[in-house]
Amino acid sequence: MQAKKRNTPYGFATRAIHHGYNPQDYHGALNPPIFMSSTFGFKDSGHGTELFSGDAEGYFYHRAGNPTVSVLENRLAELEGAEAGIATSSGMGAITAAFWTLLNSGDEIIADKTLYGCTFSVLQHHIGRFGVKTTFIDMSNPDELARAISGNTRIVYCETPANPNMRLVDIAAIAEICKQYDASFIVDNTYCTPYLQRPIELGADIVVHSATKYLGGHGDLLAGAVIANREMIDQIRSVGLTEMNGAIISSLDAFLIMRGLKTLQLRMDRHSQTALKLAKLLQDHPAVDIVYYPGLVSSPFHQLASRQMSQYGGMIALELKGGIEAGRNFMDALQLVTSAVSLGDAETLVQHPASMTHAKYEPEEREKHGFTDGLIRISVGLEDYDDLATDMSDALSSLKQG
Repeated sequence: MQAKKRNTPYGFATRAIHHGYNPQDYHGALNPPIFMSSTFGFKDSGHGTELFSGDAEGYFYHRAGNPTVSVLENRLAELEGAEAGIATSSGMGAITAAFWTLLNSGDEIIADKTLYGCTFSVLQHHIGRFGVKTTFIDMSNPDELARAISGNTRIVYCETPANPNMRLVDIAAIAEICKQYDASFIVDNTYCTPYLQRPIELGADIVVHSATKYLGGHGDLLAGAVIANREMIDQIRSVGLTEMNGAIISSLDAFLIMRGLKTLQLRMDRHSQTALKLAKLLQDHPAVDIVYYPGLVSSPFHQLASRQMSQYGGMIALELKGGIEAGRNFMDALQLVTSAVSLGDAETLVQHPASMTHAKYEPEEREKHGFTDGLIRISVGLEDYDDLATDMSDALSSLKQG
């Protein structure tokens, strides 16, 4: 923060609102200005040369940096407990910027078996064309990584909780194995945000986000982020982002994410509290076969979640006793809840991963990678719990009557 110094650290919400910006530096403007400029003027020709060579700090072209974006990047790094960050135009832009920077032909990625559909598609169908091998394992069992990792392993990658089936990975245990082989451990922290989980503090090297989701929080932008130590971020900015994929965030979207960060703690508290109540409600309904939510004592990941997450998040997955047909009927019977992909919005959203976000998986791949065709994913929003409970109960009761 740029405010008055004090001996005790500021809390999460305070840093999410204030860190890295002093209104008095910008005519007293409460919010960071939106710098809508593709290029920036030099003091003289020598100044331009120094900026391009890295001998001077400053801005010269939006693809390499923007003042509005810099405030967001510094704030995200602060919240994750890291040295530096990069904001990108999408979550996939963040992930691939890290990949293109770290990987060379002949390297290997070891990834958890359950990933977001587009991340899986990059690793399963595309990255092999560049001589990079991908090995999928069940990373919820660290012993599997210990057996699979080798001197060729450059990246170990996971989501925790995993999209869409809510499997968890023990970040500290995996990080310890990665350090023995000098492999970069990347954790997608989209589901938790730094408010609920901070992978770098647990030993991870790099954190990625789809900032489209909870960080933005309002369903009105696309963005991503990469967070790590400063040396790593400098490499990813100059190679993976600026030169390889060009997935640059706009200054307006950076501004909107900072708006979202101001309420992140409040929103994540509400998402988590409502989701836990709904998970318990759904678990007890006779039409429901199983609920996947780490806040439930019945979850095999409950103890791990209680150790590495401060709350259990706003995402629920479930399977109904009638399988995929019952799942589709349940979605269609909901009146308040919106059928849509994405997550982390104020609105509660429901979707069918096998035919939507994870359609890149073939049917046999879905079973192998840990989720079924009947799985339904719910992103619990900010509506009143009673209204959501009524809507879901009525939709489930209609299945029973049918």
